[in-house]
Amino acid sequence: MPKQPAGSVRIGEDLSVLSIDELKTRITLLEGEIARIRAEIEGKQSSKAAADSFFKS
Repeated sequence: MPKQPAGSVRIGEDLSVLSIDELKTRITLLEGEIARIRAEIEGKQSSKAAADSFFKS
């Protein structure tokens, strides 16, 4: 089975073939992606709140 490029994660992939270091790296990558997604959600919520406030005035 060919290795994926560094920084690549496929959801549902068989984890049994990965080393402990690869699993730890995967966790780090996913935690970074989760933080990025949360920041995007917060930005969108702020924009929505500002728009809602503007149109209620």
